Amino acid sequence: MSTRDDHTAGAKRVLDDLDRDGYSVVESLISPDEVATIRDELRRIDATTPTGRNDFEGYSTKRIYAIFAKTRLLDPLAVHPLLLTVVDTLLGPSAQLSAPTGIDIAPGEKEQFLHTDDSIYPVPRPHADIVVNSMWAFDDFTETNGATRVVPGSHRWTDRQPVDPDETVTVTMPAGSVLFIRGTLWHGGGANRSDRPRLGVLLEYAAGWVRQQETHVLAVPRAVVRTLDPRLQELLGYGIYPPFVGYVDGRHPRRMLDESITDSIR
Repeated sequence: MSTRDDHTAGAKRVLDDLDRDGYSVVESLISPDEVATIRDELRRIDATTPTGRNDFEGYSTKRIYAIFAKTRLLDPLAVHPLLLTVVDTLLGPSAQLSAPTGIDIAPGEKEQFLHTDDSIYPVPRPHADIVVNSMWAFDDFTETNGATRVVPGSHRWTDRQPVDPDETVTVTMPAGSVLFIRGTLWHGGGANRSDRPRLGVLLEYAAGWVRQQETHVLAVPRAVVRTLDPRLQELLGYGIYPPFVGYVDGRHPRRMLDESITDSIR
């Protein structure tokens, strides 16, 4: 069984990697049984999920949005102690889940174009961290099935953009592992040249002072949110960025979950 000291040491190594390279891998963070259970659940969900609508989403890729409205099996991962230690260190304790998404890349999918996850925010580089991403593998990520490609060190670039495919490194890892990516790192999904799909879950976190990509307070029913761990409630948007960004009627948004007035003002 892992301990608090294990997570602290693991987080330090991840943070060192992120500082130097812009990405880090922790292998086999969850057990094979957990991987199998979550994979089966996500494949059940994506059986009715449409494929992507553009080059970024991938025309042969299924993306499970509003994922915390559709399954409870990812709740422990979203608040995993190692992950939150990294997120809190880089983004502060008021960070939010921004774009949690299941990504199932089917055979025949082409490479995703290289991008940075924080480019959606109009903040010039260099800047403090705005986004931290984690990609959880529920299949082995291999050279041939669409493993993520990264450009090591590109998180430090200010005005350069990668143009040479030889600059990329394919991040392979066994199922149950997690890939951490800083929001400033150039990266993209790989082409799936295998005969099987490649399933991963992106748990993306953003600083508490920027808008989340997905509006979780609408995507996840309030009756469901009431049942969640308080930290996960905050990550979904029921929190405050100090001193008072995010209040509702002058009060902490969690009060809207706790009081009966919630239903009367919908």
